[in-house]
Amino acid sequence: MLPAIALSAVALGFLFVARAAPATRQVPLDPLNPYPTKPRVTFRSDGTFKITVFSDLHYGENPWDAWGPQQDVNSTKLMNIVLADEKPDYVVLNGDLITGENTFRQNSTKLIDEIVAPLNSFRIPFSSTHGNHDNEPNITHLEEIRREQLVAPLSYTRTAPPGVGGEEGPGTYWVPVYEHEGDAAPVLVLWFFDSRGGFSPGENSTAVPDWVDDTVAGWIEQQTALMDAAWGAPGDVRAALAFVHIPPHAIQALQPTLNSTQDPGLNADLLGSGSTQATTDSANLGKDQAFWDSLNANVKNLHAVISGHDHGNEWCRREPTKNVIFCFDKHSGYGGYSDAGWGHGVRNVVFSSPLPSDGLESWIRLEGGETRARVLLDQNYN
Repeated sequence: MLPAIALSAVALGFLFVARAAPATRQVPLDPLNPYPTKPRVTFRSDGTFKITVFSDLHYGENPWDAWGPQQDVNSTKLMNIVLADEKPDYVVLNGDLITGENTFRQNSTKLIDEIVAPLNSFRIPFSSTHGNHDNEPNITHLEEIRREQLVAPLSYTRTAPPGVGGEEGPGTYWVPVYEHEGDAAPVLVLWFFDSRGGFSPGENSTAVPDWVDDTVAGWIEQQTALMDAAWGAPGDVRAALAFVHIPPHAIQALQPTLNSTQDPGLNADLLGSGSTQATTDSANLGKDQAFWDSLNANVKNLHAVISGHDHGNEWCRREPTKNVIFCFDKHSGYGGYSDAGWGHGVRNVVFSSPLPSDGLESWIRLEGGETRARVLLDQNYN
């Protein structure tokens, strides 16, 4: 039971939001219980917590011939092998679930059924972010989210309040993780951000901005304030981990200084136009800065920010302007571009304890079981 003063602070916080918001907006979910109908996500009894990240699955390519559906079969096989071997506590699908420009409008969302089938079978809780290929004339982020919520009982994916996320960017939210099921406050918050991109639906399709909309910056500040009011300041008891499909623009500056010994992992995609947020047009450079500033200013004990999008990169590196660690995922799906020798797999992230001061162990695991690029993401990394 929270102290009365804490509960009063929460009440005041929600009163403020309700009065300040336009009449068409909804009051945010109660931060004490954002998933009232789902089981709480918790650490294991030994104090550890394991996340397996599948990225860039790219289901739905070339549905008009034999090659395309076979790639989906291969991707599902990979998911089943990895889930059986790794036995994660939580799974993240970090964007580009579907190659929306290849699918047919009438059955695009049914690809979500295929993607989540292994997760349903293993009964593993999970969340999704969405990428530029998930916004196309034949599919949208919102349609994918709604389908996932319909067919996956342990999906924790949800949408931001109206007015947050910008054009075609509804998939911004957070998930609390508790040390024990009966605890009053979580020890970890998983943040998920919608970096948009791709194209709007319909016949008159137009390009969608490829960065986290600046409305998310204010939402982060608001949500962290509500969390602090409800649960107390993060201090040394509540950590965070963030996921977003397209890497923030600031990450581009890290690549030239990579050290293959210190920063192991595949480094085969040169970052440039279209490979990080707001880089497809020089006029848009820095459009994701409001999000990047707010994330790092307001989310305390942020262990790392993890992205997909660039299939040929697997490395981690500390971003010095914000003193935050950034990691690429591993290209998981057999759809999407690839190259000989890159392989397919996942990024694993393991918390050794609920304490924010303890580092995370992370590595790339390939479909066949090989591992590489193992690093300890702690205060001494880089």
